[in-house]
Amino acid sequence: MQKLNKTRTIRILRIIMPIVAVVSAVIFVPWDAVLVWIAPLPDTVQEELDNAVNRGFDGIIVYVDQAGEAPALYAAGWNNRAEQVPADPQALFKIASISKLYIAAATAKLVNDGRLSLDETLADYLPELVGRIENADRITLRMMVQHRSGIPNYVDYPDWNWGEPPSNLNAYLAFALDKPADFEPDSRYSYSNTNYLLIGNILDKILGYSHHQYINDEILEPLGLTHTYSLLNEVNLDDVSSGYHYDVEPDLKELDYISPGGSMIATAQDVGIFLRALNDGSLLNDDEQAIYSSIYEYEHTGWVPGYQSIARYYQDTDTVVVQFVNSTGGDTEATAPIVFDRIVQIAGR
Repeated sequence: MQKLNKTRTIRILRIIMPIVAVVSAVIFVPWDAVLVWIAPLPDTVQEELDNAVNRGFDGIIVYVDQAGEAPALYAAGWNNRAEQVPADPQALFKIASISKLYIAAATAKLVNDGRLSLDETLADYLPELVGRIENADRITLRMMVQHRSGIPNYVDYPDWNWGEPPSNLNAYLAFALDKPADFEPDSRYSYSNTNYLLIGNILDKILGYSHHQYINDEILEPLGLTHTYSLLNEVNLDDVSSGYHYDVEPDLKELDYISPGGSMIATAQDVGIFLRALNDGSLLNDDEQAIYSSIYEYEHTGWVPGYQSIARYYQDTDTVVVQFVNSTGGDTEATAPIVFDRIVQIAGR
C-alpha cells in the first residue's frame, strides 16, 4: 500500500509540477519588460527614450557614435526627480563596473612595458595575503583580470550593505579574506569585484603611486577625456545625475563606492569616446592591443544602486552605443537591456 501511494504521488507530481512552473512564469514574469520587447519600434532614438520614461525610468541618457555620422546625445526624464530638473545629456554618472575596462587597459599597458607579468601570482605581488586568500600562490594576475581566480566576490556576503559602502579599501577586502575559494583557480569563470580591487592594489604597488593617476596620465589625457574621474570625491556633486532605487525615496547620489573597478564617474560621451578608442586601436599600440585582447572584453555593463549603464561597440556597423539609466530595482533592470537593444536597432536603420 505504501509503495502504491508513493507511485500515485509521483504521478500526481509529474502532472502538477509543469503546471506550477507555467503559473509561476506567468505570475513572476516582468510584464513591463515584455511589453517593451513586443512594442513596435518608434522612428527615432528620442521617441524610444521618451517611451522608456513613460514606462517607469526616472531618467535616461544615450550616446550614439555611428560611422559616417556625427555623434549624437539624447536624454529624457529627470536628472533630479525631486526638483524636477530635466535629464542632462552632459551629466556625470556613476559608471560602476564599466571602470574595469580602464583598469584592464592599464594592466595591458604595464604588461607590455614589462612592469607586470600576467603569469605572476597574487602571492608574488601581495605576499601578505598568503593564508588570507585561498590559493594565493596559484592565482595569477591573468586569472584575476579574467574573473577565473575563484576569489569570493565581496558583494555576495550577507554583511555587505550597498547603502553603507566602506570608506576604505581594507574594509572592502575584509569581506573576502579568510573565506573558502569559490572554485579551483582557472577552472571556470565567475565575476568577482574582489579581483579588480586586488588588481588596483597591485597596480598601486608596482607603480609606487595611485593607479588612478596612471589611468589619467596614460588613458584619459591622451584621449582628451576631461569629463572622466576616478572617484566621486573628485567632482562637484551638483554635476552628477541623481540616482534612484525602486521603493527607496532618497536620492542615492552621495553613496560613494571607492573600490577599483567600480568607482569611476563619467559622461556618456566620454565613455563612448573611450570605448571607440579601445576598439579601433587608437588607445593601445599593436602589442598592447594583442595583450588586451587576450585578457579582457571590449564592452561592459555597470550597476550600483540608482545607476545602471551599458557600453558596447558593434563592429559590423562601426557603432558605439552608451546608455545610462538613473533607476534601479523593480522592473527597470529587466527593461533597460531591452531598451538598449531597441536603440541599437533604431540607430542601425
